[in-house]
Amino acid sequence: MDALSNAISGDINYLLAIGVSDFIDIIIVAYLIYKAIWFLRKTNSYNLAQGLLILLVVLWLSDVFKLTMINNLLRKAVELGLIALLILFQPELRRMLERMGSSFHSGRTASTTAMDTAINQTVLACRDMSASRTGALIIFERNVKLSNIMSTGTVINADATAELIKNIFYNKAPLHDGAMILREGRIAAAGCVLPLTQSTNLSKELGMRHRAGIGLSEQSDAVVIIVSEETGAISVAMDGMLKRHLTEPMLDRLLHSELIREDNEQDKRNIKNLLKKLF
Repeated sequence: MDALSNAISGDINYLLAIGVSDFIDIIIVAYLIYKAIWFLRKTNSYNLAQGLLILLVVLWLSDVFKLTMINNLLRKAVELGLIALLILFQPELRRMLERMGSSFHSGRTASTTAMDTAINQTVLACRDMSASRTGALIIFERNVKLSNIMSTGTVINADATAELIKNIFYNKAPLHDGAMILREGRIAAAGCVLPLTQSTNLSKELGMRHRAGIGLSEQSDAVVIIVSEETGAISVAMDGMLKRHLTEPMLDRLLHSELIREDNEQDKRNIKNLLKKLF
């Protein structure tokens, strides 16, 4: 009984001794573990993770049982393996760092009115293209800039109108096969070539447009709208995930939520700061 009481008392004293720096340390480590698990799921690397775990367990056992030669060989293998992992996952790590960097300068880029108009016109165009089964691939750029993708197409630099969007994706138009990119509420480029997703878990029903849209959403924070040429179904790809069979109201709500939410939050912060200065 005394041993249990002493153990409980020791645990309580340990918890009371945790300071602010220890709490921050725990939060950072938990976040890193979460991101590591997310990265493994995103890159379909479960088998690789299992192999690394087995290697680390064998390394630990070799140290426990004093197997010096095996331990030294495994330590060298781990050191070389870390370098190999950096090379193997270089594209994924680069995209992750780009997203982290973009989050520090994600300021307001387009007025709410301009973005609202672009969204409304895009929704109207998607409704009509869905009815006529006209294939389309429309990208709303956010914090991660898509200049390298835009360079593969034709610069447009025009106001977003439903008629212009439908003309770009008309099946006899020269730019209809590529993707259209909207930047700051304006049509920046069309006929752009997108990277295809490397995921092998997609439905066989999805064609090249969907795979290209998902591929770009994996590499950036863009919102990608896909209109199927075969079925007329409207889908949206974000963060490597695909939302399918969206109706016109659903598409409108999703785009307003994702593209104007940040502006509204910034407006609220500006109003709060102004009120603090006045009062």
